[in-house]
Amino acid sequence: MADSFNFELVSPERLLLSASVTEVVIPGTDGEMTVMAQHSPTMTTIKPGVVTVVTAEGQSDRFVVFGGFADILPDGCTLLAESAVAVADIDRDDLAKRLQDAREDVADASNDATKQKAQEYLDHLTTLEAAI
Repeated sequence: MADSFNFELVSPERLLLSASVTEVVIPGTDGEMTVMAQHSPTMTTIKPGVVTVVTAEGQSDRFVVFGGFADILPDGCTLLAESAVAVADIDRDDLAKRLQDAREDVADASNDATKQKAQEYLDHLTTLEAAI
């Protein structure tokens, strides 16, 4: 059985998870990485994507994160996300409406800065949709 370590997923709003886990898959900006116990100390930035957590009991949980960074130590990992939500908590109907609104915002943007911001939001929503 794999060794466990402490993992915390924190967003500005709240602590989403604090648990003993055997592995965490993180969407790092340099590529996806799997963190396990006794991992070399590392700090990495996070891109929007899905974090998959396997608890010491064998349960798998998934969270969508929108940027941030992870601090990895041999005995633990803390992921500080700009924004995060459990995949199980996503309302599909609400997401579909938000995607449609975001597509319209991109199409209706009057300048490059507005279009870029709208496109980033649409990209975040697309990440959410792919996760569920």
